Formats: sequence, C-alpha cells, structure tokens
Amino acid sequence: MKKIIGVCACPAGIAHTYMAAESLEKYAKKAGYQVKIETNGAGGVENRLSEDDIKNADVVIIAADTTVETDRFIGKPLIEASVTEAIRNVGNIFKKIENNDVEIFKGGK
Repeated sequence: MKKIIGVCACPAGIAHTYMAAESLEKYAKKAGYQVKIETNGAGGVENRLSEDDIKNADVVIIAADTTVETDRFIGKPLIEASVTEAIRNVGNIFKKIENNDVEIFKGGK
C-alpha cells in the first residue's frame, strides 16, 4: 500500500486549507492509500508530519496557495497543486501518482 503525505495551506488558512486536506484524505483512503495531511492554517500547523512520516512516504502532495517549507521533502516524489485543484479536481492529482508522473523533488523553492 502506498503511503501518501501532504501539506495544505492557503493565505487565509481557514476553510480552504481544511477542505483541501479533507478532499485529499477522502480520495486517498477510497483509492486504498495510507494518508497523512499536515495543515498550515490560521491556527498554526496541525497534524505535523514527522521525520518518519516523510521517510516512509511514497509520494508527497503540496496543495498550497502560499509558501510552504519544502526542504524537508528533498529526494521524495512530489506533486504541487493549488488548494482549489485539491478540492475540485483531486482525481487529477492521484492520476499523476497512478501514472508515475511524479518528479523527485530536488529543492530550490
């Protein structure tokens, strides 16, 4: 079973951050993946990804419309999307995973 981790964040950090996280979690579980999503919302970071979460992840999804600390994901397959895409077109994100259309993150953002 693939393990997927992610980070969701939007500038306001209120509704859309959590809607995106819920959308990713629901889709991943329905597709048979293990999933853990960190949210960077108005209340700060919730459900923070641990070093083990990152080390054991097969794919990282960043659904953010604001800056997210990404250096911790160097060397991992990483997909970047907008919060809106994670809410409205979550299937497109997972299609990339299923088609192995995911690049290894090398840093630099």
